[in-house]
Amino acid sequence: MSLSDRIIVPLDVPTLNEAIALLDQLPEVSFWKVGLELFVATGSDILKILKERQKRIFLDLKFHDIPNTVAGACRSASQYQVNFLTLHATAGRNALQAAAQAMSQTPSPPQLLAITLLTSLNSRELAFDLKIPLELPEYALQMALLAQESGMNGVVCSPQEVRQLRHVCGDKFLLVCPGVRPNWSKIGDQRRVMTPVEAIQAGADYLVIGRPITMADDPVAAWDKIRQELDEVC
Repeated sequence: MSLSDRIIVPLDVPTLNEAIALLDQLPEVSFWKVGLELFVATGSDILKILKERQKRIFLDLKFHDIPNTVAGACRSASQYQVNFLTLHATAGRNALQAAAQAMSQTPSPPQLLAITLLTSLNSRELAFDLKIPLELPEYALQMALLAQESGMNGVVCSPQEVRQLRHVCGDKFLLVCPGVRPNWSKIGDQRRVMTPVEAIQAGADYLVIGRPITMADDPVAAWDKIRQELDEVC
């Protein structure tokens, strides 16, 4: 797998026409993320288009509910034959295990990824807003271990936690990282960020890079620049 195949670009737009425009503009992107905004707006239409174009799909719906509902939602989502599907680790062990069990009984299931902690949150918010007494790296590690013990294929985590999670969870556990920003781009609402090169070197399997590419004045040039930076160093 080439490094460019490990970059996932989010289709974080509100309409199907805008999503198609991005697909047309960036034909070399092989892996796309569909999140809540676009999926709620278009349903499965965008997934059908991505499949027709032979793209890999990260369906980022972040399920968080009681075990029976989470399992049912994962089972329903599996019909789309996407590659990755997300749920929150904070749904708890029973919900994670129910999702894993549902996928074990499903033909061609997606790989399940648990969200450890949203990359828009920092240590202060974890402590003062969410009232969690653990330090942020320890909390992310505990969520990753819970996910691994519960049968998840991997986690979504900040690149700043990747090195520790890779060491503890091993090489076969998928680590997918949003919060990846080249030095020349704006951080935006992400708090715990690294550059693409730093994230790959730390042990990330996949990088989710959105606005530095899709909101750039020239998305094609931004995509090419990121690929070149990775190829030169990694």
